[in-house]
Amino acid sequence: MPSPEVPLGGAPASVGTVPRPRSAAVAASSRWTDPDGVRVPAGDVHAWEPGRNETVCGLSLHRSALERFPHVRWADVQPASGRHADQVGRLCLRCAAGTGQRRDEKRWRRVDPRP
Repeated sequence: MPSPEVPLGGAPASVGTVPRPRSAAVAASSRWTDPDGVRVPAGDVHAWEPGRNETVCGLSLHRSALERFPHVRWADVQPASGRHADQVGRLCLRCAAGTGQRRDEKRWRRVDPRP
């Protein structure tokens, strides 16, 4: 009988899992300069880990013509609480799911659960 830590396939549970990015920055399709002279993202916005050539959702930065913003954190472009979200057109939903943001959001509500 296998131990509870190892699934039936024989590999440990941590094999094949994708780690969540620790500190995601932003890559965007366009930019604008705020009144203070700081370059901030605009248009379609994706989460990006500095040091990588792709976004969290897997798009190539060069092929997608995305501009990097290493000084802007992913949390700063969220429409609800971000300070750099003024000109953001659309957040990538796959990047939001990849950073763990959408985990607590549920579009459904359980009305009468079974006992």
